[in-house]
Amino acid sequence: MLSTPIEKSLESKLQQLKCHFTWNLIAGDESLDDFEDRVFNKDEFQNSDCKATMCNILAYVKHRRGENEAALKCLEDAECFIQQQHPDQVEIRSLVTWGNYAWVYFHMGQLSKAQAYLDKVRGVCEKFSSPYRIESPELDCEEGWALLKCTKNQNERVKVCFEKALEKDPKNPEFTSGWAMASYRLDYWPARQNSIGSLKQAIRLSPDNPYLKVLLALKLESVDENQAGKLVEEAIRKAPGATDVLLSAAKFYYKIHDADRAIQLLRKALQCLPNNAYVHYHIGCCYRSKVLGIAYTREAELNGNPEKLQELTQLAIKHLRKAEETKEMLKQCCSYLAGLYAMANQYEKAEYYFQKEFKKDLSPGLKQSLHLYYGNFQLFQMKCENKAIHHFMEGVKIRRETKSKEKMKSKLQRIAQRRLSKNKFDPEALHILEFLWGLGEKGQQAAKEAERVLDSEKAAPSASLHEEGDG
Repeated sequence: MLSTPIEKSLESKLQQLKCHFTWNLIAGDESLDDFEDRVFNKDEFQNSDCKATMCNILAYVKHRRGENEAALKCLEDAECFIQQQHPDQVEIRSLVTWGNYAWVYFHMGQLSKAQAYLDKVRGVCEKFSSPYRIESPELDCEEGWALLKCTKNQNERVKVCFEKALEKDPKNPEFTSGWAMASYRLDYWPARQNSIGSLKQAIRLSPDNPYLKVLLALKLESVDENQAGKLVEEAIRKAPGATDVLLSAAKFYYKIHDADRAIQLLRKALQCLPNNAYVHYHIGCCYRSKVLGIAYTREAELNGNPEKLQELTQLAIKHLRKAEETKEMLKQCCSYLAGLYAMANQYEKAEYYFQKEFKKDLSPGLKQSLHLYYGNFQLFQMKCENKAIHHFMEGVKIRRETKSKEKMKSKLQRIAQRRLSKNKFDPEALHILEFLWGLGEKGQQAAKEAERVLDSEKAAPSASLHEEGDG
């Protein structure tokens, strides 16, 4: 609690600053661990050109961790980068950093130092007739970068920041790059746009920015794959060690089903990020796609090379396990491990990872996929049809229309039909068909089958009762 009028007055002034402490970067339901992981590990965009921005973000995180001395060191680094990168705009570009200094010193109880940095901010702002807060395209840009890096679902707000900056300086390469990246993000959430034009404009103003080229390639992949591929390779040549370029380029090659090239790029990124769960996860997913490709085409049988399939399976397991051990909550990681162990006939390990996945708080779509995978495991590997039926039904009950749901409905119908071909009064088969019949319009095919069977049951009621009694 604030105990003195001086502290209250100081905090009131601090609240007026434009800096990381006033931009609401962490969502209310997000833990600091999740925030830090997403900003520094999960997000492929590392914003390598804006080093001062990254130092300011790291200072904010260090403070939230209670590491204020480390936070101050990060702010010193930010000041050095501003001097190097913006020697002609040092004052205006330093306002955010000075604001962060003031907040850190305030929380450390060093009020005179907090006031000193407030005075530095005021000294610049008063030139624009405002004590602690001014409208400036550079500040809008800095807020835009911070939001682009730190927030999940505020892409509209990010775009507005860069648009405000562009109103004052329409040809600025940095502002245009941020605006294009925000537009790219908006293509995926919340509303679909066409970011190809904004990315091309940004590349015209920043022709040496490799990350923009990979983003454009990802957008052009379904339109002009050859042109997209040229952009990706050009970006890799320009920045062979930039992890954001490598990770995005790997995503491109994974999308066009070139898992080998994706793995090559991800392994290169791994040299800089050896313990990054997401890089290991994506490598594991690439190997898994190769395993599934061989398994589905029976390439191993045709080539007489089961050792290759075994080697790829073990590589997929190795990287997915590393990812899962580093960060347990990765989506579908345990499901994928379970499926790979099942293919390797290691059923106890498969069961362990399936049960671990069931304990997670999953979205409806992921829960449906899990019921499908586990149902298949019970049906084909464990030869336990009743458990398979149970999980297919549980998956279908979830109110979400997905491919997994359609597959489970189809599997249930085929199981019912096969059982009825052996015994037209099979109670489990009739239960399945009744269940499918109750799903509404999408269960019409199953309903017709149920009616056909139930009609035959009415024709021989004594037999039906006899079967039921024996059951």
